[in-house]
Amino acid sequence: MTNNLSQFIPENAIVYVSNLLEHDKLVLKPKSERKTRHGDFREMPNGEFQITVNTNLNQYRFLITLVHEIAHFEAYLKFGKQIKPHGKEWKFTFKTLMLPLLNPEVFPVDLLPVLAKHFLNPKASSDSDHKLAFALKQFDPPNGKTYIFEVPLGAHFKLHNKRVFKMGAKRVKRFEAQEVSTGKLYLFNPNAEVELLEK
Repeated sequence: MTNNLSQFIPENAIVYVSNLLEHDKLVLKPKSERKTRHGDFREMPNGEFQITVNTNLNQYRFLITLVHEIAHFEAYLKFGKQIKPHGKEWKFTFKTLMLPLLNPEVFPVDLLPVLAKHFLNPKASSDSDHKLAFALKQFDPPNGKTYIFEVPLGAHFKLHNKRVFKMGAKRVKRFEAQEVSTGKLYLFNPNAEVELLEK
């Protein structure tokens, strides 16, 4: 397991995370990219518990996602099946498990203040915290995409499914855009990744 982890997470987190996985008898299965999730946790038919994490994530996002899923298992064991998936019990467990990792030997110094703020009240997905998502994206290889909050008003952009939109105004937390082919208005989270089109 340690050898596998060295491909995916920072070196100084390997021993800690390996111990968590071994203590909980969890099976980690890296998966190719899935659009709808970074990772998940489930009980297998043989009674084992399996965690999957997308292999396209950078090492810091992979680590956060993996600990997120381990926290699901530990909260489930400690507090029972009736708890909400991302309720107070999971939040407490996730924060507790992440705390030993929030130091400059594991994460870049620039990331630590953003992480510290996020873990005051962790969200169901790191993508829901657009400041953290943006900070983590700086460690991704270039992919030709930009966040929607960086798209200028009136500019055109394309989604991964090839639909084209015209950028509109910012609402309270989300951004409005009009689909060019239908004229319908849609709302986007600030950290939605899109492809900016040339005029």
